[in-house]
Amino acid sequence: MTIICQQLSKSFGDPPVQIIHPLELQVSDGEFVSISGMSGSGKSTLLYLMSTLDTPSSGQLLIDDVDPAAMSVDALHRFRGESIGFVFQFHYLLPELTALENVLLPARRWHRHQEKLPWALELLERFDIVSERDKRPSQLSGGQQQRVAIVRALMMRPRYLFADEPTGNLDSINSKVVMDFLKQASREWRMTLVLVTHEPEYAAMADREIFLRDGSIVEERLHSG
Repeated sequence: MTIICQQLSKSFGDPPVQIIHPLELQVSDGEFVSISGMSGSGKSTLLYLMSTLDTPSSGQLLIDDVDPAAMSVDALHRFRGESIGFVFQFHYLLPELTALENVLLPARRWHRHQEKLPWALELLERFDIVSERDKRPSQLSGGQQQRVAIVRALMMRPRYLFADEPTGNLDSINSKVVMDFLKQASREWRMTLVLVTHEPEYAAMADREIFLRDGSIVEERLHSG
């Protein structure tokens, strides 16, 4: 199970402005990769391409030797729902649902919410927000909302987790809790983790750190431990 980018590129606008220049990248099964770079370097754009949330202007993305662009809409939705977790800079919680109901949404889609309830509560406990499970997003702090969103992304134990600045709304203590858990989950579940971050400390937690500049990979650095 791997992610392969073959001459992947992305342009926006008319006339087109190239945000991601043709690049080659492979992420191995269970690998934790961080993407670093200055603002505007294309980090989030690359993450969205790799996570199937956006389509490339040219080149090809392969996940498990399958091109998501060749999937039917239903097949792609099922693949995302069963195999991919997303964490964004903004939490995107449904305001009318409680924290627990938001967390269980991915399981409810497959009618597995009752089965997954103990796991949801375990994760909420792990992130120190189980006491807030019956509150709606408007009753939670920004950091609590982000932790709920992270738990939701982990709900189905995805094979792939894509995280775009997941600690952006968290204080330093909760940021470390989140990053330590994500790294542990990647190891224990053999979950492939691709992280966009501007924090050097968290980028260095990855097995491999990729540096972008102006939409091109300019350096890769291996980390141990």
